[in-house]
Amino acid sequence: MAPPDQSPTPLATGLPQVRLKIVRRSSHPWIFQKMVEKPATRLPGGSVVNIVDKDNQWAGRGFYNGHSRISLRVLTTDPAEAIDEAFFARRLQQASQLRREQLGLDSVTDAYRLVHSEGDGLSGLVVDRFGSTLVLEFFAAGMYRYRLAIQQALAEQFPGASFYWFSEDHVQKQESFDCRAPEPPAPALIAEHGLRFRVAPGSKHKTGFFLDQRDNRKALSDWCQGRSVLDLCCNSGGFSVYAKALGGAAEVIGVDLDEQALALAKQNAQLNQAQVRYIQADLFFWLRDILPSGKRFDVVILDPAKQTRDREEIDYAVKRYLDMNRLAFQAVAPGGLLLTCSCTGLVSEEVFLDTLRRAAWQAGRTVQVVKISGAGPDHPFMLHVQEGRYLKAVFCRVW
Repeated sequence: MAPPDQSPTPLATGLPQVRLKIVRRSSHPWIFQKMVEKPATRLPGGSVVNIVDKDNQWAGRGFYNGHSRISLRVLTTDPAEAIDEAFFARRLQQASQLRREQLGLDSVTDAYRLVHSEGDGLSGLVVDRFGSTLVLEFFAAGMYRYRLAIQQALAEQFPGASFYWFSEDHVQKQESFDCRAPEPPAPALIAEHGLRFRVAPGSKHKTGFFLDQRDNRKALSDWCQGRSVLDLCCNSGGFSVYAKALGGAAEVIGVDLDEQALALAKQNAQLNQAQVRYIQADLFFWLRDILPSGKRFDVVILDPAKQTRDREEIDYAVKRYLDMNRLAFQAVAPGGLLLTCSCTGLVSEEVFLDTLRRAAWQAGRTVQVVKISGAGPDHPFMLHVQEGRYLKAVFCRVW
């Protein structure tokens, strides 16, 4: 950050200025509405503005949205750095270099997260690569306003790529913008650790596939040789296909309530010559029906959808995790493995682990934590933005 006594550059004075009600003592890119003075002139949502604090000291440059709870998204603290096409080209090139050069993901898969919002210095933007299709998800009106510049920069990194973009309804309402998504592309095939999966951007399941679990799917498969496996909330079959096709499991059952997701799961199993039995059912009812029979599994995966986006509903989310994990612990054969996950960012790792402790006690099981993991390295987070570390994946031995 520039020293407090540095004068604004000509570039800094050419933009609208938004003043804070506070002295800026944080490097977090989000500045909430209650900390921001309302500008004298109405600014369109997503406008690029200069930010000064209550003492008139430079605080950064970024997107302003008076309608949003996150009124300011700081993109740079360098007074000389413009937010323009060149800015997006630089940030997107840095993001691509991490995945392709440092992580070498092209040798493992043609599907990975290319931009992870704040983790790549682009608050409000997620980009996932699925082969030759790049899927953009917008969480901020400002990012949507720059969608053409973003696409142009990505096209230079991935020549010949096609684009699909969207924003969830609740985000458009919160950010007060209208994202006109194109027709979803046809389902396409991707490769991951030698396996193939059909992905369907626009099918309401994130951007089309749960890329954040790639490394956990591979790690889980190492536990499956000759064993019985139960994949709860199996979605499009990632864990269950890995368990059978790569892990050599003797028996694999996948359970999910979503008929559309199960249709994709069945296709993915066929693509990999994997014999998996998929069942459409609510996990609570299904487990309560099967547990009295004495049926137990050597490996159980529990990877439910996000339980809440609202801080007011955290207690409800924790109760849901408690109830479903209590049943999942009961389904594990003695000495078996439970991989249990939470992608609810508002539920911390500490709270999730304590919930697992209580669930195990209620289930009458003893649990040894073997490994705690998270999203793959293509989902980086900044130390000063812990919100980017949302996924918890806990590998447990159960007695």
